[in-house]
Amino acid sequence: MDAVGVVCEFDPLHRGHEALLRRAGASGQPVVCAMSGNFTQRGGPACAEKFVRAEMAVRCGADLVAELPTPWAMATAEKFADGGVGLLSRCGVKTLCFGSECGDIDALWTAAEVLLREDIHRAIRAEMDGGLSYAAARQGVLEREAGCGGLLAQPNNTLAVEYLKAIRRRGLAADAITVRREDGGHHGAASASQIRALLAAGQAKDAFALMPPQAADILDREMKKGLAPADPTRLETAMLARLRLMSETDFAPYDGGGEGLYRRVYRAVQAGVSLGDILTRATTKRYPTARVRRMLWAAFLNLEPPPAEVPYIRVLAATETGRKLLRQMQDSGVPVLTKAADVGRLGPAAQALFTQEARRTDVYTLAASPLPCGSDWRKTPTMV
Repeated sequence: MDAVGVVCEFDPLHRGHEALLRRAGASGQPVVCAMSGNFTQRGGPACAEKFVRAEMAVRCGADLVAELPTPWAMATAEKFADGGVGLLSRCGVKTLCFGSECGDIDALWTAAEVLLREDIHRAIRAEMDGGLSYAAARQGVLEREAGCGGLLAQPNNTLAVEYLKAIRRRGLAADAITVRREDGGHHGAASASQIRALLAAGQAKDAFALMPPQAADILDREMKKGLAPADPTRLETAMLARLRLMSETDFAPYDGGGEGLYRRVYRAVQAGVSLGDILTRATTKRYPTARVRRMLWAAFLNLEPPPAEVPYIRVLAATETGRKLLRQMQDSGVPVLTKAADVGRLGPAAQALFTQEARRTDVYTLAASPLPCGSDWRKTPTMV
């Protein structure tokens, strides 16, 4: 059974996401989502825990939601996209569907093909040696080479290009569809960041109005239980304590560019008195805030580099159609995980990753409603 795939966070799921899921399902094929777990690519906890957001997805058009674990979910755009595409390919996905500001699949493919060239990598590195950030260097080189560098000035275009690069790099015979986003969301819908800002300001009713009713009802239910929204400031003191205990060289493994950023971050941690203060001190034109934030959260969570592949497909939610697809996956030997207790059967790599993810969930709950440790071992998928 071929499927259509979406790499996502749904933090939270808004009307634009619903439109994307509808477009993905227009062919009648199952819609599979590779969704970030409890921590997201921007750096920090998701507004609602992963099983809740997965339930939103299956109520709004998805058939199967699988977890993209934290090492990929909180990585650079390139590794985030590669992890998601790799996970979806193991689920039988033959078509990838994603949003982009440009809505031009041909232009996105052009950018992806150029950026895969080795000479382009060398040209980008040369620009960085002149003091530019990676993003600025890449955009400038792409503009000179193909005249489409402006695509990378917008975040969803950038992710779209990374999805296409992942398809090519992995040698997948996969198709791709893009849905144009406008005004911060698909078809003019509000962005997830706007909704999170409203929730943080205590304006839940306004936030719910920007979400599909099914998703809003689920989030409202969790808020009434006191389980959402997660507040990252609740983790700030613990985070500062962890960072202050680290030596300069302790930060080095989290400096993905190998450019010495870890030294700057260490100095900022020593001088800063809040997370915002540290970000201000460490951020420069070359080292943007988003990169520094991810580095700090990776250090706090003791995040390991993502392996080449996600060693299991952890199911968070599924419809009846999704369950049929799961049975086919299991019959073909895909390492599907529906019960946490079964992870040991999938080998040491799977068990080690799951154990780490469970510990990160124990930390995540402190940002919402503190729970005893071990909740990730007890959770089961939502079946609708």
